[in-house]
Amino acid sequence: MLHRDRVLIVDDEFIITETLRIYVEDLGLEVCGTAETAEAALDLALTHQPYIVLMDMRLQGDRDGVDASSDIHEQVGSKVIFITGSREPATLTRIEGDHPAGILFKPVSESQLASVIRGLLDAPE
Repeated sequence: MLHRDRVLIVDDEFIITETLRIYVEDLGLEVCGTAETAEAALDLALTHQPYIVLMDMRLQGDRDGVDASSDIHEQVGSKVIFITGSREPATLTRIEGDHPAGILFKPVSESQLASVIRGLLDAPE
């Protein structure tokens, strides 16, 4: 069962991860973990069952954010919000093909993230 108050952060840049952690905690939600690789993201998602995953496109290792998101959708069912610095059409097409709950572009403001997260939490299941 997914936990609506849990958020997993997947990004390989420490400063971004910590900034997102502050934004999420300011919303009264729990950051259940952070991951830098697709494999670690899936492991944490399986363990903690977060309702929302904040996902960067570029990760450490051979697999990217779409790979991780696809696995998490299939095995856990979390809502994935992509947060990416890339505006390349091929990248956006891959992200959109995964049917994310949202796409935000870096740098992300606290109000932008809050709006998307609140929209997911307020939506009927």
